[in-house]
Amino acid sequence: MDLEAGELELHLVQDVQLTKCMRLRVQSLQQKNEKPQDGEKLLQANEFVYRVDFSRQHGLRFLRWDVALQKPGKVTIIGTSQHWTPDLTNLMRRQLLEPVGVFWKKPGSQELEWNEADALEFGERLVELARIRKVMYFLLAYTDGLEPAHLKCSVVFKA
Repeated sequence: MDLEAGELELHLVQDVQLTKCMRLRVQSLQQKNEKPQDGEKLLQANEFVYRVDFSRQHGLRFLRWDVALQKPGKVTIIGTSQHWTPDLTNLMRRQLLEPVGVFWKKPGSQELEWNEADALEFGERLVELARIRKVMYFLLAYTDGLEPAHLKCSVVFKA
């Protein structure tokens, strides 16, 4: 989609290394037959870590999500308040932000659907977070046969 003058498009980029580290945490717990910490969020098989690097932090106004699904299925985008550090502190459930963005395409349809109110509120929340951080992390959960290769996603702001 063409951008208007003064618009800033930031792509959600898969963080393969962080996803791998979080999967190793799950594997380690399983191998040691241990339980996660109270409130710890373990990465599920259908969840992947993404990030947005804010090239600009101030004067942003949320405009829209640009989401394209190449096939039917559903993706849930969950923002986190987590600041991941080199020690890869565990992700706790209280660090998952509400609301979430849910986007889906039904079989046989070319139209993308979403809950507009939640997506709008979620986008506006990103503006607040951009003021205090340079990078934001997301968990994307794919269901109904959708996979990371089937998604293109960005957030568009008015700069």
